[in-house]
Amino acid sequence: MVERPLPDGWLRYDAALAAVLAVVGAAMAWLTDTAGVGVFDQDVRLQMLGSALLAIPLVWRRRFPIAMALVQSALYIALPYVTGMDLYSSQVVLFLGFYSIGAWSARRGWALVSRIVISVAMAVWLVSSIFGGPMFGGEGPEAMTATQIMAIFAINGSINIAFFAGAWVFGNRAWQQALERRELEQAGQEIRGLQAEIVAHAVENERLRIARELHDVVAHHVTAMSVQAAAARRVLSSDPARAEASLKAVESSARSAVADLRTMVTTLRSADETESLPTLDDVAALVEEARGAGRSVTYERIGEIPELTPATELTLYRVAQEGLTNVHKHAGAAAHVALRLRGTRDGVELEVSDDGQGSTSALPGTGTGLTGMRERIAAVGGTLEAGPKPRGGFLVRAAIPVGAA
Repeated sequence: MVERPLPDGWLRYDAALAAVLAVVGAAMAWLTDTAGVGVFDQDVRLQMLGSALLAIPLVWRRRFPIAMALVQSALYIALPYVTGMDLYSSQVVLFLGFYSIGAWSARRGWALVSRIVISVAMAVWLVSSIFGGPMFGGEGPEAMTATQIMAIFAINGSINIAFFAGAWVFGNRAWQQALERRELEQAGQEIRGLQAEIVAHAVENERLRIARELHDVVAHHVTAMSVQAAAARRVLSSDPARAEASLKAVESSARSAVADLRTMVTTLRSADETESLPTLDDVAALVEEARGAGRSVTYERIGEIPELTPATELTLYRVAQEGLTNVHKHAGAAAHVALRLRGTRDGVELEVSDDGQGSTSALPGTGTGLTGMRERIAAVGGTLEAGPKPRGGFLVRAAIPVGAA
Protein backbone atom coordinates (compact mmCIF):
# COMPACT_ATOMS: atom_id res chain seq x y z
CA MET A 1 0.00 0.00 0.00
CA VAL A 2 1.45 3.32 -1.09
CA GLU A 3 1.32 5.98 1.63
CA ARG A 4 1.68 9.71 1.42
CA PRO A 5 4.04 10.84 4.18
CA LEU A 6 2.69 13.50 6.50
CA PRO A 7 4.56 16.82 6.29
CA ASP A 8 6.41 18.26 9.26
CA GLY A 9 4.14 20.24 11.57
CA TRP A 10 0.94 18.95 9.95
CA LEU A 11 -0.95 18.70 13.26
CA ARG A 12 -0.06 22.23 14.28
CA TYR A 13 -1.06 23.60 10.88
CA ASP A 14 -4.39 21.75 10.76
CA ALA A 15 -5.22 22.66 14.36
CA ALA A 16 -4.67 26.32 13.50
CA LEU A 17 -6.83 25.95 10.38
CA ALA A 18 -9.63 24.31 12.36
CA ALA A 19 -9.47 27.04 15.00
CA VAL A 20 -9.68 29.78 12.38
CA LEU A 21 -12.66 28.15 10.64
CA ALA A 22 -14.37 27.56 14.00
CA VAL A 23 -14.04 31.25 14.88
CA VAL A 24 -15.17 32.33 11.41
CA GLY A 25 -18.15 29.94 11.55
CA ALA A 26 -19.23 31.26 14.97
CA ALA A 27 -18.85 34.84 13.79
CA MET A 28 -20.86 34.16 10.62
CA ALA A 29 -23.63 32.52 12.68
CA TRP A 30 -23.82 35.61 14.89
CA LEU A 31 -23.79 38.00 11.93
CA THR A 32 -26.51 36.02 10.16
CA ASP A 33 -28.73 36.10 13.22
CA THR A 34 -28.01 39.79 13.77
CA ALA A 35 -28.92 40.57 10.18
CA GLY A 36 -32.18 38.65 10.56
CA VAL A 37 -31.51 36.32 7.62
CA GLY A 38 -30.98 33.13 9.62
CA VAL A 39 -32.95 29.98 8.81
CA PHE A 40 -32.66 28.22 12.17
CA ASP A 41 -34.85 28.74 15.23
CA GLN A 42 -32.23 27.81 17.83
CA ASP A 43 -30.53 30.41 20.00
CA VAL A 44 -27.64 32.17 18.30
CA ARG A 45 -25.20 30.87 20.90
CA LEU A 46 -26.14 27.30 20.02
CA GLN A 47 -25.69 28.11 16.33
CA MET A 48 -22.24 29.50 17.08
CA LEU A 49 -21.40 26.34 19.05
CA GLY A 50 -22.60 24.12 16.22
CA SER A 51 -20.51 26.03 13.66
CA ALA A 52 -17.42 25.62 15.86
CA LEU A 53 -18.05 21.91 16.45
CA LEU A 54 -18.24 21.24 12.71
CA ALA A 55 -14.65 22.51 12.21
CA ILE A 56 -13.02 20.44 14.97
CA PRO A 57 -12.56 17.19 12.93
CA LEU A 58 -10.31 19.13 10.52
CA VAL A 59 -7.53 18.83 13.11
CA TRP A 60 -7.04 15.15 12.11
CA ARG A 61 -8.11 15.37 8.46
CA ARG A 62 -4.71 14.16 7.18
CA ARG A 63 -4.11 11.43 9.75
CA PHE A 64 -7.64 9.94 9.62
CA PRO A 65 -9.21 11.43 6.48
CA ILE A 66 -12.04 8.93 5.99
CA ALA A 67 -13.12 8.86 9.64
CA MET A 68 -13.01 12.64 10.01
CA ALA A 69 -14.97 13.20 6.78
CA LEU A 70 -17.67 10.76 7.96
CA VAL A 71 -17.85 12.55 11.32
CA GLN A 72 -18.14 15.92 9.60
CA SER A 73 -20.91 14.67 7.30
CA ALA A 74 -22.84 13.26 10.27
CA LEU A 75 -22.45 16.56 12.11
CA TYR A 76 -23.53 18.53 9.03
CA ILE A 77 -26.73 16.47 8.82
CA ALA A 78 -27.47 16.46 12.57
CA LEU A 79 -26.52 19.97 13.70
CA PRO A 80 -29.38 21.79 11.90
CA TYR A 81 -31.83 19.79 14.06
CA VAL A 82 -29.88 20.17 17.32
CA THR A 83 -28.01 23.49 17.48
CA GLY A 84 -28.23 25.09 14.07
CA MET A 85 -25.10 26.41 12.35
CA ASP A 86 -23.71 28.87 9.89
CA LEU A 87 -24.50 27.92 6.27
CA TYR A 88 -21.56 29.75 4.67
CA SER A 89 -18.29 28.78 6.34
CA SER A 90 -19.70 25.29 6.90
CA GLN A 91 -19.46 24.70 3.14
CA VAL A 92 -15.72 25.34 3.26
CA VAL A 93 -15.34 22.97 6.21
CA LEU A 94 -17.32 20.24 4.46
CA PHE A 95 -15.31 20.73 1.25
CA LEU A 96 -11.98 20.34 3.08
CA GLY A 97 -13.12 17.15 4.80
CA PHE A 98 -14.36 15.58 1.55
CA TYR A 99 -11.23 16.76 -0.31
CA SER A 100 -8.93 15.27 2.33
CA ILE A 101 -10.20 11.74 1.63
CA GLY A 102 -8.88 11.85 -1.91
CA ALA A 103 -5.74 13.78 -1.01
CA TRP A 104 -4.56 11.82 2.05
CA SER A 105 -6.18 8.39 2.34
CA ALA A 106 -3.75 5.60 1.43
CA ARG A 107 -6.62 3.09 1.25
CA ARG A 108 -7.83 4.07 -2.18
CA GLY A 109 -10.60 1.49 -2.30
CA TRP A 110 -12.09 2.67 0.98
CA ALA A 111 -11.62 6.27 -0.15
CA LEU A 112 -13.82 5.58 -3.18
CA VAL A 113 -16.50 3.79 -1.14
CA SER A 114 -16.58 6.42 1.61
CA ARG A 115 -16.99 9.28 -0.86
CA ILE A 116 -19.82 7.49 -2.62
CA VAL A 117 -21.54 6.88 0.75
CA ILE A 118 -21.15 10.53 1.78
CA SER A 119 -22.42 11.78 -1.59
CA VAL A 120 -25.51 9.53 -1.49
CA ALA A 121 -26.21 10.43 2.15
CA MET A 122 -25.98 14.13 1.37
CA ALA A 123 -28.26 13.76 -1.64
CA VAL A 124 -30.92 11.92 0.40
CA TRP A 125 -30.67 14.48 3.19
CA LEU A 126 -30.95 17.35 0.72
CA VAL A 127 -34.14 15.90 -0.81
CA SER A 128 -35.67 15.34 2.61
CA SER A 129 -34.80 18.90 3.62
CA ILE A 130 -36.54 20.29 0.58
CA PHE A 131 -39.72 18.47 1.62
CA GLY A 132 -39.86 20.16 4.98
CA GLY A 133 -36.69 20.53 6.99
CA PRO A 134 -34.86 23.14 8.97
CA MET A 135 -32.80 24.16 5.94
CA PHE A 136 -35.98 25.62 4.37
CA GLY A 137 -37.74 26.92 7.40
CA GLY A 138 -39.89 23.82 7.87
CA GLU A 139 -42.03 24.52 4.79
CA GLY A 140 -43.32 21.44 3.00
CA PRO A 141 -43.91 21.01 -0.75
CA GLU A 142 -47.61 21.95 -0.37
CA ALA A 143 -46.48 25.55 0.20
CA MET A 144 -44.60 25.62 -3.13
CA THR A 145 -45.61 25.29 -6.72
CA ALA A 146 -44.22 22.55 -8.93
CA THR A 147 -42.07 25.10 -10.71
CA GLN A 148 -40.59 26.25 -7.43
CA ILE A 149 -39.85 22.69 -6.37
CA MET A 150 -38.10 21.95 -9.69
CA ALA A 151 -36.12 25.18 -9.43
CA ILE A 152 -35.00 24.34 -5.91
CA PHE A 153 -33.96 20.86 -7.04
CA ALA A 154 -32.05 22.28 -10.00
CA ILE A 155 -30.24 24.94 -7.95
CA ASN A 156 -29.28 22.77 -5.01
CA GLY A 157 -28.55 19.73 -7.18
CA SER A 158 -26.18 21.58 -9.51
CA ILE A 159 -24.43 23.33 -6.62
CA ASN A 160 -23.89 20.09 -4.71
CA ILE A 161 -22.79 18.15 -7.78
CA ALA A 162 -20.21 20.82 -8.59
CA PHE A 163 -19.20 21.00 -4.92
CA PHE A 164 -18.58 17.30 -4.37
CA ALA A 165 -17.19 16.68 -7.86
CA GLY A 166 -14.67 19.47 -7.41
CA ALA A 167 -13.58 18.17 -4.01
CA TRP A 168 -13.33 14.65 -5.48
CA VAL A 169 -11.24 15.68 -8.51
CA PHE A 170 -8.98 18.07 -6.61
CA GLY A 171 -8.38 15.50 -3.87
CA ASN A 172 -7.39 12.79 -6.33
CA ARG A 173 -5.16 15.22 -8.18
CA ALA A 174 -3.39 16.21 -4.95
CA TRP A 175 -2.76 12.52 -4.18
CA GLN A 176 -1.37 11.89 -7.66
CA GLN A 177 0.87 14.95 -7.51
CA ALA A 178 2.19 13.84 -4.12
CA LEU A 179 3.09 10.42 -5.55
CA GLU A 180 4.80 12.06 -8.53
CA ARG A 181 6.80 14.32 -6.21
CA ARG A 182 7.80 11.30 -4.14
CA GLU A 183 8.97 9.44 -7.25
CA LEU A 184 10.95 12.50 -8.33
CA GLU A 185 12.54 12.76 -4.89
CA GLN A 186 13.48 9.07 -4.96
CA ALA A 187 14.88 9.49 -8.47
CA GLY A 188 16.81 12.53 -7.27
CA GLN A 189 18.25 10.54 -4.36
CA GLU A 190 19.27 7.76 -6.74
CA ILE A 191 20.87 10.28 -9.08
CA ARG A 192 22.75 11.88 -6.20
CA GLY A 193 23.91 8.44 -5.10
CA LEU A 194 25.11 7.66 -8.62
CA GLN A 195 26.83 11.02 -8.81
CA ALA A 196 28.64 10.27 -5.55
CA GLU A 197 29.73 6.88 -6.92
CA ILE A 198 30.90 8.46 -10.18
CA VAL A 199 32.84 11.13 -8.30
CA ALA A 200 34.41 8.52 -6.02
CA HIS A 201 35.29 6.37 -9.03
CA ALA A 202 36.78 9.37 -10.83
CA VAL A 203 38.83 10.31 -7.77
CA GLU A 204 40.07 6.73 -7.47
CA ASN A 205 41.00 6.61 -11.14
CA GLU A 206 42.81 9.93 -10.85
CA ARG A 207 44.65 8.69 -7.78
CA LEU A 208 45.76 5.58 -9.65
CA ARG A 209 46.77 7.65 -12.66
CA ILE A 210 48.92 9.95 -10.53
CA ALA A 211 50.43 6.93 -8.77
CA ARG A 212 51.30 5.37 -12.13
CA GLU A 213 52.86 8.60 -13.35
CA LEU A 214 54.93 8.94 -10.19
CA HIS A 215 56.03 5.33 -10.42
CA ASP A 216 57.00 5.58 -14.08
CA VAL A 217 58.80 8.90 -13.73
CA VAL A 218 60.60 8.26 -10.45
CA ALA A 219 61.31 4.53 -10.58
CA HIS A 220 63.09 4.68 -13.92
CA HIS A 221 65.49 7.45 -12.92
CA VAL A 222 66.02 6.17 -9.38
CA THR A 223 66.88 2.73 -10.76
CA ALA A 224 69.35 4.23 -13.23
CA MET A 225 70.94 6.33 -10.49
CA SER A 226 71.22 3.28 -8.21
CA VAL A 227 72.98 1.29 -10.93
CA GLN A 228 75.40 4.12 -11.74
CA ALA A 229 76.08 4.90 -8.08
CA ALA A 230 76.88 1.24 -7.41
CA ALA A 231 79.21 1.18 -10.42
CA ALA A 232 80.97 4.35 -9.25
CA ARG A 233 81.43 2.92 -5.77
CA ARG A 234 83.05 -0.26 -7.15
CA VAL A 235 85.63 1.54 -9.34
CA LEU A 236 86.12 4.68 -7.28
CA SER A 237 89.64 3.69 -6.15
CA SER A 238 90.73 1.62 -9.15
CA ASP A 239 89.32 3.67 -12.06
CA PRO A 240 88.53 7.28 -11.03
CA ALA A 241 87.71 8.30 -14.60
CA ARG A 242 85.04 5.63 -14.93
CA ALA A 243 83.68 6.49 -11.48
CA GLU A 244 83.45 10.12 -12.54
CA ALA A 245 81.51 9.11 -15.68
CA SER A 246 79.10 7.08 -13.58
CA LEU A 247 78.57 9.96 -11.18
CA LYS A 248 77.89 12.27 -14.12
CA ALA A 249 75.28 9.79 -15.28
CA VAL A 250 73.74 9.90 -11.79
CA GLU A 251 73.65 13.69 -11.99
CA SER A 252 72.09 13.55 -15.46
CA SER A 253 69.42 11.09 -14.29
CA ALA A 254 68.62 13.28 -11.30
CA ARG A 255 68.13 16.30 -13.52
CA SER A 256 65.97 14.27 -15.88
CA ALA A 257 63.87 13.08 -12.94
CA VAL A 258 63.33 16.64 -11.76
CA ALA A 259 62.41 17.76 -15.30
CA ASP A 260 59.99 14.84 -15.72
CA LEU A 261 58.37 15.56 -12.35
CA ARG A 262 57.95 19.21 -13.32
CA THR A 263 56.35 18.13 -16.60
CA MET A 264 54.03 15.73 -14.82
CA VAL A 265 52.92 18.34 -12.28
CA THR A 266 52.29 20.87 -15.05
CA THR A 267 50.28 18.31 -17.00
CA LEU A 268 48.18 17.36 -13.97
CA ARG A 269 47.43 21.02 -13.30
CA SER A 270 46.10 21.55 -16.81
CA ALA A 271 44.16 18.80 -18.59
CA ASP A 272 44.55 20.64 -21.91
CA GLU A 273 48.35 20.81 -21.85
CA THR A 274 49.72 17.88 -23.88
CA GLU A 275 52.64 19.47 -25.68
CA SER A 276 55.10 18.59 -22.91
CA LEU A 277 54.00 14.95 -22.59
CA PRO A 278 56.50 12.31 -23.74
CA THR A 279 55.80 10.83 -27.20
CA LEU A 280 57.12 7.92 -29.24
CA ASP A 281 59.88 10.19 -30.52
CA ASP A 282 61.24 10.29 -26.97
CA VAL A 283 61.71 6.51 -26.81
CA ALA A 284 65.07 6.93 -28.55
CA ALA A 285 66.23 9.10 -25.63
CA LEU A 286 65.31 6.29 -23.23
CA VAL A 287 67.42 3.90 -25.26
CA GLU A 288 70.39 6.28 -25.24
CA GLU A 289 70.06 6.72 -21.51
CA ALA A 290 70.08 2.94 -21.01
CA ARG A 291 73.16 2.65 -23.23
CA GLY A 292 74.81 5.37 -21.21
CA ALA A 293 74.22 3.23 -18.13
CA GLY A 294 76.21 0.42 -19.76
CA ARG A 295 73.34 -1.56 -21.23
CA SER A 296 73.41 -3.30 -24.59
CA VAL A 297 70.18 -2.05 -26.16
CA THR A 298 68.95 -2.16 -29.75
CA TYR A 299 65.99 -0.13 -30.93
CA GLU A 300 63.98 -0.77 -34.10
CA ARG A 301 60.97 0.96 -35.66
CA ILE A 302 59.34 -1.52 -38.00
CA GLY A 303 56.68 -0.61 -40.56
CA GLU A 304 54.62 2.54 -40.70
CA ILE A 305 53.45 3.76 -37.31
CA PRO A 306 49.82 4.97 -37.50
CA GLU A 307 48.76 8.32 -36.14
CA LEU A 308 48.12 7.97 -32.41
CA THR A 309 46.56 10.12 -29.73
CA PRO A 310 48.82 11.80 -27.14
CA ALA A 311 47.44 9.46 -24.47
CA THR A 312 48.38 6.40 -26.52
CA GLU A 313 51.88 7.67 -27.26
CA LEU A 314 52.39 8.46 -23.58
CA THR A 315 51.20 4.95 -22.68
CA LEU A 316 53.64 3.28 -25.09
CA TYR A 317 56.46 5.52 -23.84
CA ARG A 318 55.73 4.54 -20.23
CA VAL A 319 55.66 0.84 -21.15
CA ALA A 320 59.08 1.19 -22.80
CA GLN A 321 60.34 3.11 -19.77
CA GLU A 322 59.06 0.53 -17.30
CA GLY A 323 60.41 -2.33 -19.42
CA LEU A 324 63.91 -0.82 -19.42
CA THR A 325 63.65 -0.15 -15.69
CA ASN A 326 62.82 -3.80 -15.03
CA VAL A 327 65.81 -4.84 -17.17
CA HIS A 328 68.05 -2.69 -14.93
CA LYS A 329 66.61 -4.39 -11.87
CA HIS A 330 66.33 -8.03 -12.85
CA ALA A 331 68.06 -8.95 -16.13
CA GLY A 332 71.66 -8.76 -14.99
CA ALA A 333 74.53 -6.59 -16.16
CA ALA A 334 75.35 -8.71 -19.24
CA ALA A 335 71.81 -8.96 -20.60
CA HIS A 336 71.06 -7.70 -24.09
CA VAL A 337 67.81 -5.75 -24.59
CA ALA A 338 65.83 -5.45 -27.81
CA LEU A 339 63.17 -2.74 -28.03
CA ARG A 340 60.89 -2.86 -31.07
CA LEU A 341 58.12 -0.48 -32.12
CA ARG A 342 56.08 -2.07 -34.87
CA GLY A 343 53.23 -0.69 -36.96
CA THR A 344 50.73 -3.41 -37.90
CA ARG A 345 47.64 -3.53 -40.05
CA ASP A 346 45.43 -3.33 -36.96
CA GLY A 347 47.42 -0.92 -34.81
CA VAL A 348 50.78 -0.66 -33.10
CA GLU A 349 52.93 -3.01 -30.98
CA LEU A 350 55.78 -2.32 -28.60
CA GLU A 351 58.14 -5.07 -27.38
CA VAL A 352 60.82 -4.96 -24.71
CA SER A 353 62.76 -8.23 -24.70
CA ASP A 354 65.91 -9.30 -22.90
CA ASP A 355 67.99 -12.46 -22.64
CA GLY A 356 68.88 -12.13 -18.97
CA GLN A 357 68.46 -14.93 -16.47
CA GLY A 358 66.26 -12.95 -14.10
CA SER A 359 66.91 -12.35 -10.42
CA THR A 360 65.47 -10.79 -7.32
CA SER A 361 66.69 -7.21 -7.22
CA ALA A 362 67.95 -5.37 -4.20
CA LEU A 363 67.07 -2.08 -5.85
CA PRO A 364 64.09 -0.19 -4.46
CA GLY A 365 60.72 -0.76 -6.11
CA THR A 366 57.00 -0.68 -5.49
CA GLY A 367 56.05 -4.01 -7.02
CA THR A 368 53.36 -2.41 -9.16
CA GLY A 369 55.23 -1.96 -12.44
CA LEU A 370 53.49 -4.70 -14.45
CA THR A 371 50.14 -3.84 -12.87
CA GLY A 372 50.56 -0.21 -13.85
CA MET A 373 51.45 -1.19 -17.42
CA ARG A 374 48.37 -3.39 -17.72
CA GLU A 375 46.15 -0.60 -16.38
CA ARG A 376 47.62 1.90 -18.83
CA ILE A 377 47.24 -0.40 -21.82
CA ALA A 378 43.69 -1.38 -20.83
CA ALA A 379 42.75 2.30 -20.50
CA VAL A 380 43.49 2.87 -24.21
CA GLY A 381 41.84 -0.37 -25.33
CA GLY A 382 44.96 -2.49 -25.78
CA THR A 383 46.38 -5.71 -24.37
CA LEU A 384 49.64 -6.51 -22.58
CA GLU A 385 51.66 -9.74 -22.49
CA ALA A 386 54.41 -10.01 -19.92
CA GLY A 387 56.33 -13.07 -18.80
CA PRO A 388 59.46 -15.21 -19.09
CA LYS A 389 60.54 -16.44 -22.52
CA PRO A 390 60.93 -20.18 -23.14
CA ARG A 391 64.71 -19.92 -23.71
CA GLY A 392 65.41 -17.44 -20.95
CA GLY A 393 64.89 -13.77 -20.56
CA PHE A 394 61.74 -11.72 -20.22
CA LEU A 395 59.30 -10.29 -22.75
CA VAL A 396 56.85 -7.41 -22.50
CA ARG A 397 54.59 -6.88 -25.50
CA ALA A 398 51.90 -4.17 -25.68
CA ALA A 399 49.41 -4.13 -28.57
CA ILE A 400 46.95 -1.30 -29.19
CA PRO A 401 44.39 -1.48 -32.02
CA VAL A 402 44.14 1.51 -34.35
CA GLY A 403 40.47 2.04 -33.54
CA ALA A 404 41.10 2.05 -29.80
CA ALA A 405 44.14 4.26 -30.23
